[in-house]
Amino acid sequence: LPGVVAAVQGRVPVIVDGGVTRGADVLRGLALGASIVCVGRPLLWALAADGKAGAKMALGMVREELSTALALSGVAGVDGISRDLVQAPGDPRPRL
Repeated sequence: LPGVVAAVQGRVPVIVDGGVTRGADVLRGLALGASIVCVGRPLLWALAADGKAGAKMALGMVREELSTALALSGVAGVDGISRDLVQAPGDPRPRL
């Protein structure tokens, strides 16, 4: 993802869609430079299981997980997400 973000140089939004099932996945996508992170599969499963109420509950769970991931990262909100929150393959090891 960082390579894609660098290649488009802000000319188009970078959208992550696929494999996102938890709030921490949303945090990772945004930290790696995505403009938008789509959370489709969990909502569709919940919608199939319990209709609108299930989808609403699933979305609330993802929001709560994102809130927890932000708090554990020491970030107050999505505007505070930065690239240094995650280590992607090929990144240098962080100094402790």
